[in-house]
Amino acid sequence: MSDPHPRETTTENLFSDRLVCRQHRHGYRFSHDPVLLAHFFSPLPTERIVDLGSGCGVIALILAYRWPTISVTALELQPELAELARANVQLNGLADRLRVVEGDLARIKDYFAAASFERVVSNPPYRPTGTGRINPDHEQAIARHEISATLKDVVKAAKWLLVDGGSFDLVYPFERKEELLATLQTAGLAPVRSQPVHSYPGKKADLILVEAVKGGDGELAELPAFYVHQGPGAGYGS
Repeated sequence: MSDPHPRETTTENLFSDRLVCRQHRHGYRFSHDPVLLAHFFSPLPTERIVDLGSGCGVIALILAYRWPTISVTALELQPELAELARANVQLNGLADRLRVVEGDLARIKDYFAAASFERVVSNPPYRPTGTGRINPDHEQAIARHEISATLKDVVKAAKWLLVDGGSFDLVYPFERKEELLATLQTAGLAPVRSQPVHSYPGKKADLILVEAVKGGDGELAELPAFYVHQGPGAGYGS
């Protein structure tokens, strides 16, 4: 059966058109979640960073653009998204510092040696299977539901990849905050920094941004709430 939605793309312009990111018109499309995550931390100048489940590569692209001395690797399971991410790398002239690897994070040891990175980032699937409606589009379903990778799978992969003292940064639904923090702690990744994200002042938090450190033992610092919409000029991405 032919695909009812050919792989048409749209182009998103970031940083006043200095960075462009193509994504499929039909299928998985990124929202503000990965953009928030890409602005949540400041890497050291020589950090090696890997993005788990990179989709079209938007997080990796933003990081490579904002921090010109780091190196970034994007790992993506779905072949067409990996191909699109590679095209985005070439389109932005970042091939010298950003590479895309097509692969399954559940088999992370097949692709990377232990302790290969100083930082891992991820915008993982948010919903367990059996909860909510599974999107009929396979690309979106894998990105949104834990069909191919659970939270524990992502955390396990991050632990394998990180050097001791390395950081794992991710964005996740606020309603699953306690599960996330417990999963990180159990894996030996100590949460050290978090920030709730709200759509507007007065609304409940939708997301939480968390940084955890491999082998860390510090207390969790809870940053002030971030509001996506609060007036002209507000938000990450400048």
